[in-house]
Amino acid sequence: MSKKIKKTNAMRQLDQAHIAYEVNTFEYDEEDVTGQHHYQKQAEEGRAIYKTLVARTHDKEIVVLVIPIDQELDLKKCARQVGTKNLELVHVKELLGLTGYVRGGCSPLGMKKAFRTWIQEDCLQEEKIYISGGERGKQIIVNPIELVNFLACQTADLIR
Repeated sequence: MSKKIKKTNAMRQLDQAHIAYEVNTFEYDEEDVTGQHHYQKQAEEGRAIYKTLVARTHDKEIVVLVIPIDQELDLKKCARQVGTKNLELVHVKELLGLTGYVRGGCSPLGMKKAFRTWIQEDCLQEEKIYISGGERGKQIIVNPIELVNFLACQTADLIR
């Protein structure tokens, strides 16, 4: 008998919208909250893993950026996409208060507030992508088109 998975806000939001998804759980190391080792193994297996980053514009607006786990954000490109002079990533200490999530468990779904969101345009070429499930050790596997439509987010080239 499989163990019942505790629902997160991100999962509940998808349930309410009747969007199909799967959940993947994994052990994580408190010393490596990024889960880099786990994600690297999944990426080698051909899985499209995405990370969620939170940034602040020069006029203090909070925005969400979702990019492949193995890529680096290009802040200048992102600033142009967002329509601002510049962007800076929010400090990890601010993350919980702003989003309701901790580092290593930040999902673009189920945040405290709905922030404008951009996702790397390449995601649309995938059948399914993996995003954080809203807690460390949980991933949501979802169709990227459904995710983009649900979040009403923009797709753009955000990486170096």
